[in-house]
Amino acid sequence: MNVISERTTVKVNFEELMMSQEKQKILVVDDHQLILTGSLDVLRQKYPNAEILKAKTAQEAFDIVESFQLDLVVMDLSIPYKTGMTAHIDEGIQLLKILMKKYPALNIVVQSSYVKALVRIKHEIDEHQGGFAIADKGLSEKEILTRINLALQGGTHTKDIKTALEFKPEWLEVLGLAFEEGLQDKTIAERMHMHERTIRSYWTKIQDVLGVYPEDCRQEGKNMRIQTRIRAKEEGLID
Repeated sequence: MNVISERTTVKVNFEELMMSQEKQKILVVDDHQLILTGSLDVLRQKYPNAEILKAKTAQEAFDIVESFQLDLVVMDLSIPYKTGMTAHIDEGIQLLKILMKKYPALNIVVQSSYVKALVRIKHEIDEHQGGFAIADKGLSEKEILTRINLALQGGTHTKDIKTALEFKPEWLEVLGLAFEEGLQDKTIAERMHMHERTIRSYWTKIQDVLGVYPEDCRQEGKNMRIQTRIRAKEEGLID
């Protein structure tokens, strides 16, 4: 290929890239105005020809996803359901589950200080067909942009939860009912339509996975349930 042909090819490829960027639509979901503004500024600099949309609540985010054909969603986990409500990790988790189920090819980046909580939906993340990257807000701007670019291209970066504990959904439900709603085993069993002995069995399995054992607690004079709660929180299983 001669020099003129090479230059022509480079020009055509550059024009194709610019046209591709012009078609890109990126949604940023975060209820903290300062962080939202910062994320928008960084993305506009990185993708000057992309259309950057914003949402502060799960409801706003879902409405935008329904209305536009998005190339990427960058979202925090701790968000309110709608304006005026308190931000909660469960709202972000629920929105994420809905988006992955309804839009299996959607590229997603979870940019949050609570990335450990993603262990609760690790199976759904592993099954997701679109790009998916996890970026703790404590990472450098350069590293966050690297992961965003990877997800935008359909790549995956989920090593932050690859070593996370494997928990069955019913175990997570027991933890939530016990530590977030403050229920006792009998009431938990009634709520889950199970025998109380089944719930007790779940506790032994939960504590085994978390590494909380009776002999250790006795030697250290610690309460098993309290230690279970501490370990579950450390692993992002509960808030």
